[in-house]
Amino acid sequence: MDEIIAQLKTLALAEAFPFILKAAGALVLWFMGRTVINTFRRVLNLTLQKRQFDATLIRYIESLFTGAMTILLLLGILGMMGFETTSFAALLAAAGIAIGTAWSGLLSNFAAGIFLLVLRPFRVGDEIAAGGATGVVQEIGLFATTIDSSDSLRISVGNNRLFSDNIINFSHHPHRKIVVKVPLVHGGDIQGLMRAFEERVALVPEVQAKPAPSVEVAEFTVHGPVLGIGVYCKPPQASAVQAGVAEAAAEILTAAGYIVPAQAAPQAQAIAKVG
Repeated sequence: MDEIIAQLKTLALAEAFPFILKAAGALVLWFMGRTVINTFRRVLNLTLQKRQFDATLIRYIESLFTGAMTILLLLGILGMMGFETTSFAALLAAAGIAIGTAWSGLLSNFAAGIFLLVLRPFRVGDEIAAGGATGVVQEIGLFATTIDSSDSLRISVGNNRLFSDNIINFSHHPHRKIVVKVPLVHGGDIQGLMRAFEERVALVPEVQAKPAPSVEVAEFTVHGPVLGIGVYCKPPQASAVQAGVAEAAAEILTAAGYIVPAQAAPQAQAIAKVG
């Protein structure tokens, strides 16, 4: 019996005690590693905020950084305790390849979302046309972008479709040009109408004085010239200004006793509301 107890003590000293020391060292390494990771995460957060990165992008970069560093820390702890980490790393790589293949479409949207947040071709609140949707951007997610259309429809467009398409940003510049086309007939007082249009559209609310409104001959048709009334306004007021300019043009034409050409009537009604 004494021999068995002595052997157990020897075994405990030879096997159990070193394992306990390794486990204690692993715990210490875990807490120290987590402290270092959290410190670097805070530094990364402050750096990205100073560079004015998007808040959504900052959160995801932090998550990716924390996750990657935690996996490396776990691999280091397992290696210190004597476990074979090569097979574990190979298993992680195989799982990553399998997940990437299965989620290829989702990952392409994710990658496109990162580029949209970094390159910023548009921001939340901008009016854009891209990916078959037109409206005001409500949210730029990492997988899809949410757009509200002018008829109060909520549209979610995959980021990859947005990023691979032409993006028209109507809100990028401080002012936007609106052009309303008015078809005329040959033989009328074109110059007089052009002057009347310039004076009248300058009074439309939200039309900017600089650059000043302009009226030009946009094209010629068999019925007569087509005038283009160009005005500038702030992007959010574009729809209201376009309607105001069309109504002003209709007033001038009505006062002048203008008759719409038969072939141009539908276009005039749609653009300038002349009947």
